[in-house]
Amino acid sequence: MRVIELRGWRRRKEVFALATGETASHPLPPQLPNHKVKVKKSGQRACNEKNEKGKFCGGHLKRWFYATDVRERECGCIEKAWGAEAEVYRCETCKTLYLPNPEEAKVNVAGIGQLSVFGLTIPEKETK
Repeated sequence: MRVIELRGWRRRKEVFALATGETASHPLPPQLPNHKVKVKKSGQRACNEKNEKGKFCGGHLKRWFYATDVRERECGCIEKAWGAEAEVYRCETCKTLYLPNPEEAKVNVAGIGQLSVFGLTIPEKETK
């Protein structure tokens, strides 16, 4: 955390790490012949692939059901490599594929969410 001075006001400026580079804990997965493949960072919802100008793509990552995609059915390399029901996310803009983060628990794509501020809890359904 850094402290910066602006016109007599002292402010603390928090510095956060961005999900930009590859880390040693998440090496690049095996690449497919027709697709660029990466591993999602924890909590990542936007693409971090750089374009030819060096700028981040920033496209939204959506769950991609490749088995129903007409163009992918012609290629077929994803289904051969990972099977018919693998969890894959694809950037809307640059079409880069992202595999889920192995350290992250299976959660909704929108995120974990927050607890109710009203203290209401719904009991879990009983399994019979």
